[in-house]
Amino acid sequence: MFLKRKAEDDLVKISDTEALFDPSTDSVTGQIQAGQGEQPAESFSKDALIFPSGEALPQCWVDADYRAKMPAEPQAS
Repeated sequence: MFLKRKAEDDLVKISDTEALFDPSTDSVTGQIQAGQGEQPAESFSKDALIFPSGEALPQCWVDADYRAKMPAEPQAS
């Protein structure tokens, strides 16, 4: 899976998607896709990553308590 670094606008190939989907993990391992040679793997903060389209990562990937912060749904009568 490819994501993009917000500040640098580089693509990052995520090698550990399980960590990406785990909201209790703050960082993921990946490789910057730049230059002709393969770049070494490094750790990236999820806060610094977005989808290539510019969309933010889903809250359920970055915040383990996201459901508690959602507004309550109205009760059906």
